[in-house]
Amino acid sequence: MASYCLTVTRLRLVLGTGAKRFHASAVFSAKAKVAMSRFEPGSCLGYEKMHENINVVRRRLSRPLTLSEKIVYGHLDDPVGQEIDRGRTYLRLRPDRVAMQDATAQMAMLQFISSGLPKVAVPSTIHCDHLIEAQTGGAQDLQRAKEINEEVYNFLATAAAKYGVGFWKPGSGIIHQIILENYAYPGVMLIGTDSHTPNGGGLGGICIGVGGADAVDVMAGIPWELKCPKVIGVRLTGTLSGWTSPKDVILKVAGILTVKGGTGAIVEYHGPGVDSISCTGMATICNMGAEIGATTSVFPYNHRMKTYLEKTGRGEIASVADEFKEDLVPDEGCEYDQVIEVNLSELKPHINGPFTPDLAHPVSEIGAVAKKNGWPLEVKVGLIGSCTNSSYEDMGRAASVAKQALDKGVKCKAQFTVTPGSEQIRATIERDGYAKILSDVGGIVLANACGPCIGQWDRRDVKKGEKNTIVTSFNRNFTARNDANPATHAFVTSPEIVTALALAGDLSFNPETDYLIAKSGEKFKLAPPTGDELPARDFDPGQDTYQHPPAESSSVRVDVSPSSNRLQLLQPFDKWNGKDLENMRVLIKVKGKCTTDHISAAGPWLKYRGHLDNISNNLLIGAVNIENGAVNKVKNQLTGEYGGVPDVARHYKANGVSWVVVGDENYGEGSSREHAALEPRHLGGRAIIVKSFARIHETNLKKQGLLPLTFANSSDYDKIRPDDKISITGLKSFAPGKPLTAVIKHSDGGEESISLNHSFNETQIEWFKAGSALNRMKELQ
Repeated sequence: MASYCLTVTRLRLVLGTGAKRFHASAVFSAKAKVAMSRFEPGSCLGYEKMHENINVVRRRLSRPLTLSEKIVYGHLDDPVGQEIDRGRTYLRLRPDRVAMQDATAQMAMLQFISSGLPKVAVPSTIHCDHLIEAQTGGAQDLQRAKEINEEVYNFLATAAAKYGVGFWKPGSGIIHQIILENYAYPGVMLIGTDSHTPNGGGLGGICIGVGGADAVDVMAGIPWELKCPKVIGVRLTGTLSGWTSPKDVILKVAGILTVKGGTGAIVEYHGPGVDSISCTGMATICNMGAEIGATTSVFPYNHRMKTYLEKTGRGEIASVADEFKEDLVPDEGCEYDQVIEVNLSELKPHINGPFTPDLAHPVSEIGAVAKKNGWPLEVKVGLIGSCTNSSYEDMGRAASVAKQALDKGVKCKAQFTVTPGSEQIRATIERDGYAKILSDVGGIVLANACGPCIGQWDRRDVKKGEKNTIVTSFNRNFTARNDANPATHAFVTSPEIVTALALAGDLSFNPETDYLIAKSGEKFKLAPPTGDELPARDFDPGQDTYQHPPAESSSVRVDVSPSSNRLQLLQPFDKWNGKDLENMRVLIKVKGKCTTDHISAAGPWLKYRGHLDNISNNLLIGAVNIENGAVNKVKNQLTGEYGGVPDVARHYKANGVSWVVVGDENYGEGSSREHAALEPRHLGGRAIIVKSFARIHETNLKKQGLLPLTFANSSDYDKIRPDDKISITGLKSFAPGKPLTAVIKHSDGGEESISLNHSFNETQIEWFKAGSALNRMKELQ
């Protein structure tokens, strides 16, 4: 029987909006709806509304639309009146749903609780994946995490139940894999409190990583603001084959665009080569688009997505998507702001790193480059999995490489770890024998969680400071990210290349040309990997790890103990006093790359993500001080002594001294963690002045009442000295597009003024005046 939503949609497509007069509920059972997911039967797909909005915008703009524009503009709050100018105007949008991982959900839910609202306004979920440390193996690590994090998990579970949020328990899997399997679909607009939320673009959705305050806006039913993104087109031709994988597409694109080349833009893949990539392969490409600073990435709806939807129990969604396919692909003749061409038939396997994900090398050349640069050639550990590469196909291709070695009596020379992306993937690869092959070759199967990818790794094979090389199928490889060791040279590549390099134990090994030595002593070469896109026998769902929010939740208690060192209720930030910010100290002038890992480290600090005061003790401890080239060592200008960055910040705050941070290019790249904005605000910071910002971090700073400002002339960075006092003037006439002025007072008595740009709009200026976006929300209630 056709579903209620599907049938009404078809009637309206045929008969026009007049079909709304049909009281279809009198004809069809309300139980037979096509819902956004099986967990939310009361929330219907929004294709019809999106279709109507697209038509309104197309008539207004009188030009063909990209796929990105169709989905984004299809979710406009006011498609008739919204000013639309790519790269300039701010859009007010109505996303379909929200997803939060456990490390960021703590602060997001604390902020939602502070809003005073009774329930979330859109379907929302929490996913427990970040707090599980990899140590000995899946089952043991999961049990230990449940014990260590009991207070936090209980808080998230009860807050979810209280406010109508779905809760995925620890062991469920990584948020982005769970979203792909259950919640993403072509045309959806989803925001998630994790920078790799764009993973859902592999299923044709616009899925965007945000900070927790943005999530609170959407959960509160407030239109969400996004600067109208530019659109970068990546035209794919040819066909993937041999050792080349979907990962190589984004590794190549990252090498072209660099870590900031996608800032302010959606990357839209198109062209005849798209159909040679699996749905989960497309997700891999979109996932790592976060590493080029892109707002998100997306692929057009095709038969690969349809098959994946059907295989994951969502055939009815695929049927509706078929009806609306013209809205789920780009218009013929649409224009992109930039176009990159990638011929998949010519693309070679790549490996990127170390220390940055945009340093791209063909696998065939990495050995020579490593020797030239003095990078360690011995591969200490190979790690496969993560939200980027943990699909059934990924595991199958890695297992096919491992099986060849086992057949020759060969096991991994390097340590080898395997992280399944979800409980469903774990159960299915166990049933189908992949897990056994990967274990037999020397692999340790870790918990269904983020683990080493985000620094949740109790690594013991090398000492801190010991120079070594690891290869991963992860997405990021910033200094010390995976194991807290700044001397670890981390390289990112595909799971199959990781497996080959773990077998050889040598970074210079090229599986396309080089040989391994069998147990018998004979030389053999690995054949190119193979692997089924999807399991022939359907997925094994494994254990049920989902908690539905109860229909009635008034009796649910959400407790936060005042003595807890893991959780802390939030206090409102102070409002702007109406005056210019005068004589602020420079807390630190940062030299070079400063990611959110440098600003608010993860790893052992993850346990404090729900306690603002405690997590603030890691503020900027990884940033390099230009004054002395040291990390976490700055001069306290009030005492003349050197101390840790957070310690000096606290001293300034206690003495009523406001301060600023001065930074370089692409400041705040990487994770979506809003703690990197909350911490400086909590410890007395008022402005962050840099050459350029990463998108998510700039928005997060605005949300917390800080001033993210950029040098009108980037060389003015050199004018600021660590012992300067800085005043920011012009705030009484603060307005969109109007620069502010920084008056720099040097310790030698000299003084100079520089111009500072900003990207605030009228609404965001109100956030600043109110002290934060949350304060402003309360003012408007």
